[in-house]
Amino acid sequence: MSARLLRWGLLGTARINRALIPAIRASARSELAAVASRTADRANAYAEEWEIAGAYGSYEALLADPQIDAVYIPLPNHLHVEWTINAIAAGKHVLCEKPLALLPSDVDRVAEAAAGHGVVATEAFMYRHHPLTLRVAEMVAGGEIGRLRAIRGTFTFLLTRSNDVRLVPEWGGGSLWDVGCYPVSYARLLAGEPLAVTAQAARHETGIDMGMAGTLLFPDDVVGSFDCGFGAHFRTGVEIAGPEGVITLENPFKPGTDASLRLTRGDDVQTIVVPGEPLYLGEVQDLEAAALDGRPLRVSLDDSRGNVATLVALHEAARTGRVVVLADIG
Repeated sequence: MSARLLRWGLLGTARINRALIPAIRASARSELAAVASRTADRANAYAEEWEIAGAYGSYEALLADPQIDAVYIPLPNHLHVEWTINAIAAGKHVLCEKPLALLPSDVDRVAEAAAGHGVVATEAFMYRHHPLTLRVAEMVAGGEIGRLRAIRGTFTFLLTRSNDVRLVPEWGGGSLWDVGCYPVSYARLLAGEPLAVTAQAARHETGIDMGMAGTLLFPDDVVGSFDCGFGAHFRTGVEIAGPEGVITLENPFKPGTDASLRLTRGDDVQTIVVPGEPLYLGEVQDLEAAALDGRPLRVSLDDSRGNVATLVALHEAARTGRVVVLADIG
């Protein structure tokens, strides 16, 4: 195991940084070294606020720093691929916020760049690293509910800002890319890649999906369903069913250190507590292990490509009102 540190830079000053900064600082093999913004004044103010040593008035300047090993990219969705590839070309490892890309072919571009420059890149689905998620995957694979038959997920919250970037279709806006990606990702984690999807969407005046409901058909006749949206009260959940039981999760996507699940088998209902860890720590440590030790990433680029392809198929299904076969998505 390598003992060296990863020196991190933040490519932007987005609100989500507040979650990742403590995780970088809590990890024994990472150091938060710098932040970049589009202006030097903004970068300097942010660095002072968060006690970060380095500040750069452009993203390019941070990427040019040879002392930076890894970058976190929290930019708007439509900028993820561009700046991930720019960072890779500069020799940096990359943790990019979800969605990594808006087209499967763009994930391929990221993968080609990462392989060509000998660095690792991964999508920041933080829940995938949490002990609760790993325990659920073990239970399903171990047959604790019998053969997997159905998965149902939800993620909604009330979006009230009229100028929010998530309302801009050209920037990868919409509820599916923002929150629906979570139940879709969770279903794929347990059931594999879907064969076909259907969807319906409620539209905002800008054209983005304000809400969406969809179904997914997986191999072995496993069915998935989900709803997501910006117009309903905050709610999350996943239900996983088989002939012998049901696993219910009330907080699957942002579990805390006191995470739990409910296992129902007949009249027996158990609450199982899963000791957790700070939510965003796992994705930082996963990148460390891949970059410093050569371990496979938990969220691989192949995995990200599958999720992006599924989300693209769902958008197409909602647009056309037709069943979309995943094999038809490039």
